[in-house]
Amino acid sequence: MKKSLALALLALMVSANATARDTIAQYPVQELLQTEKAKEALYDVPLYFATQVHPEISKSYGEVITNKKTNAFGKSDREACEWVMLSALKALQERAEREGMDAVVNIQSYYKKREFVSETEYECGAGAIMAGVALKGTLVKF
Repeated sequence: MKKSLALALLALMVSANATARDTIAQYPVQELLQTEKAKEALYDVPLYFATQVHPEISKSYGEVITNKKTNAFGKSDREACEWVMLSALKALQERAEREGMDAVVNIQSYYKKREFVSETEYECGAGAIMAGVALKGTLVKF
């Protein structure tokens, strides 16, 4: 009886540690944007990361934040992160369209409210069952 209880407790501790994993990693933006799944998922609303050069802004709606999660079970961290990044980018594009804007500039990662500013990479947190990407960007009209 004691042996069974000890094994059950050990299994519970191991599974709790496995699901609590939150590995934060950076992945390349352009590589993702050039995939077929990105071309199918995203709208025709230009996206500019960090300080990338863009046309002159005629009107700004202001900064918005999106925080997306996805199921990571059975997927590699990168696969789950790519999927949720596309979801986050699409949310920014949808918001730009809804607000009458035609682009999103100064996009940066904002995972757990921590800024990660890069023209070439985004940040994603992945665990055993969930992956997440948070972005903030400024909605503008050129």
